Amino acid sequence: MLVAATLAIAGTACLIWLVFTFAVYALPFWAGLGAAMFAHGHGAGPIGGIVVGLFVAGLTLGLGQVLFSVARSPWSRALIGAMYAVPAGLAAYHAVHGLVAIGGTSEVWHIVFANVGAFASAGVAWARVSVHRPAGCMHGTSLATHPHRTALGTAHDS
Repeated sequence: MLVAATLAIAGTACLIWLVFTFAVYALPFWAGLGAAMFAHGHGAGPIGGIVVGLFVAGLTLGLGQVLFSVARSPWSRALIGAMYAVPAGLAAYHAVHGLVAIGGTSEVWHIVFANVGAFASAGVAWARVSVHRPAGCMHGTSLATHPHRTALGTAHDS
């Protein structure tokens, strides 16, 4: 029992680290996978499905970051951030719940640990999406006034 509990804690820590690292990619992964399955199901074949999936995933990630960068309204920024945070939280919830279940703890603790992982992962995804905003957009200026800045941010951002 001690070994199982120790492995569950160590595995959960590793999994949460992975979930935090890849949290911002949950929505693009889901969109890309859905597009790949749709394309494959409609005759594109496996290679065509992979190409379509990668394109849609990249487009989803890039478009979301650009939209978050240029959005001025706090409500629109909150909506875009939530679009990335909610799938990351759901993925983390199920991943942590499944891993903690291996340790043999009660269902209450499964849910507690899964919720902690879900909220933390959603927060990380929100923070990572919001990092990619140029500083000029916060002060009412556009990207055109900052020729060295891009929509995805640069090292000069504060």
